[in-house]
Amino acid sequence: MDFISPVLDVVSLICNCVGYRAASVRRLPESLKSLRTEMEKLSNVYKDVKERVEREENLEKNRTHVVGGWIQRAEAMEKEVNELKNKCEEEIQKKCYGTCCPINCRARYKLAKRVREKMVVVAALQSEGSNFQEVAVPLPSPQVIERALEEKPVVGPDTAFQKVWRWLQDEQVGSIGIYGMGGVGKTTLLKKINNKFLQSSINAFNILIWVVISRPTNLESVHETIRSRLDIPEDRWKGREEERKAEEIRRVLKTKKFVLLLDDIWEPLDLLRVGIPPLGDGNQSKIVFTTRSADVCGGMAAQKSIKVECLEEKEALSLIQAKVGEDTLNSHPDIPKLAEMVAKECKGLPLALIVIARAMASAKTPEEWERNLQKLRLYPKDVAGTENDLFSVLAFSYDSLPDEATKSCFLYCALFPEDYQIPSEHLIQLWIGEGFLDEYDDIQEARNQGGKITQMLKHVCLLEVGKLNGEYLKMHDVIRDMALWLACEKGKKKNKFVVKDGVGLISAQEVQKWKDAQRIALWNKTSIEELREPPCFPNTETVIVCMTRFTFPSSLFINMSVIRVLEFSNNKTLKLLAPEIGNLATLQYLNLSGTMIKYLPIELKNLKKLRFLILDEMFLLASLPNQMVSSLSSLQLFIMKSFSSMLQVDEIMLLEELEQLEYINDISIRLTSIRSIQRLFESHKLRRSTTSLQLTRCKGVNQVQLVSPSCIKELVLERCYELEEVKSKWSLQNSPIHNAASTTF
Repeated sequence: MDFISPVLDVVSLICNCVGYRAASVRRLPESLKSLRTEMEKLSNVYKDVKERVEREENLEKNRTHVVGGWIQRAEAMEKEVNELKNKCEEEIQKKCYGTCCPINCRARYKLAKRVREKMVVVAALQSEGSNFQEVAVPLPSPQVIERALEEKPVVGPDTAFQKVWRWLQDEQVGSIGIYGMGGVGKTTLLKKINNKFLQSSINAFNILIWVVISRPTNLESVHETIRSRLDIPEDRWKGREEERKAEEIRRVLKTKKFVLLLDDIWEPLDLLRVGIPPLGDGNQSKIVFTTRSADVCGGMAAQKSIKVECLEEKEALSLIQAKVGEDTLNSHPDIPKLAEMVAKECKGLPLALIVIARAMASAKTPEEWERNLQKLRLYPKDVAGTENDLFSVLAFSYDSLPDEATKSCFLYCALFPEDYQIPSEHLIQLWIGEGFLDEYDDIQEARNQGGKITQMLKHVCLLEVGKLNGEYLKMHDVIRDMALWLACEKGKKKNKFVVKDGVGLISAQEVQKWKDAQRIALWNKTSIEELREPPCFPNTETVIVCMTRFTFPSSLFINMSVIRVLEFSNNKTLKLLAPEIGNLATLQYLNLSGTMIKYLPIELKNLKKLRFLILDEMFLLASLPNQMVSSLSSLQLFIMKSFSSMLQVDEIMLLEELEQLEYINDISIRLTSIRSIQRLFESHKLRRSTTSLQLTRCKGVNQVQLVSPSCIKELVLERCYELEEVKSKWSLQNSPIHNAASTTF
């Protein structure tokens, strides 16, 4: 009987195997359902990864090879699973006549086995896709970045461009200087050279770098611009001293054949401090720069230099005709001849031609042209020598502005540093604080008018579009110099507008000369030595002190009898506000954002004419004086959105104080509790006045319902983890959520 036991074992194994296969065959529908579920999970992971990749690629990044391969495998898997599902569904339908048994058990078993295998692979793809830390990496810097040019840029005779391009092809020429008066087209010529490299591979340069230098030279900014083009990693840059940064730039550039284009140099630039290796070591690299001074060309040891001349009469006429437009030129037979006379008055200076042409574009009758031409002739005719002549020509556009408010708004822009990106919203806010738009009682109406003024100033080329497509503005440096010249009564009152940017320490003796100043603006690492006597500013209406090392003396506010605007934002040295500020009876605008102030003086209550109070990003602020806000009887705008959790403020009490204010109509505030939110939305006045609302860490808030009327333009939801929905009682098309500048979950 010993032979029976092995036989039984074999029979048992066969039965188990057959049983397992039979179970697999029987459970095929169930397995197929599980595969569908796993595939749906993979599909969701795939969508998440794909969306992340698309967002990063919109930021000019490249998907990683690992992620790209995963996406391809996920897409292929979806196709394979769909094919397998179709085969399985067909097989499941095939049954022996009159029974539930499959026709072909072997075929169904093979399909069941493939389903199990696919489930393993699908699960692995899910896991891999869910754990991508990085889906894209920054694109390598292109060899050349195209610069925006007009369709037919005017830079004088083509011979200037052709000559510079010929020098660039000469191996014996390393540095080239382009000089000429402001507004003559030096930058345009440099842009044309830049873009020519997109079409040419002369000498096979590795990289072209464009740097704007401006005045005063900001070496830190120059270093940053070059670093970004060379893709120098943060760990070799951040926190290093100026010399180490220059060494790092030099180390990288020594390995490349480069073209360096430097725009707007005002004084000889020490290239060794920048980190530029000496030319002529056989690498055939090139440097081209623009400047207003022939002396700078000598100081920079340019091997070749060229002066950009003003346009010839024919070219000047073509430019002014193009800018005035055919509609105006054809509106009367006499206008083309008058346009020719205007072009002659501009002496071929491109910037002047463009500005004046825009000012003339709306003149459709000969009488208007003749009046404007006669007005233009009252200014000096020869603009080819001095900047005063240039200003006199450019001032024609200023004189053509429609009213004194617009002119004041324009001159005000000169208080910002050269090449500064001016936030348009902040600028308009300052204009309102200065009283330039006082004819509008409602802040929103004043803002709208401010927006129209910025559009007008851009249209007549007195302002330029800055970054972010209009959210920032720029003022051309020549226009800015002209504006300062006009603001100082054509140079007769030198210190009427005092603007200092990054000049370091200013002596007390210099400060004494500011007693007649109407507006004072100190920017970027500017400071004043200790004053023995209180400064006297009896005529000063505006004091802007931003991003400086300025030590604010307690006596600063003693002799300011007509002050309207104090803009102290982003001063990390401002830790204490002197109580004497309460004596500034005429103050209408106070911005303390980004300062290190911990306690506000109770004397702020005395500012009965204050209309704007901005306390944003004051991360050391510990409290607000009791009943301070409600004491500011003229207050129209209040901003306090970003602050530290250290701030001990009763939000309900603050809202009640704001509600007591008769003229308040623009509130930007952060709330952190359900009670505060309810208090705000229960008040018709607060709802109507709140334009920006930030809800932070609001425990227990699972729904926000916006009640009409509401003026909310920006709703920021930060760390409201229990929030499930935001409801509006009006159509989504007109809701503040739809139009919100920033809605963050």
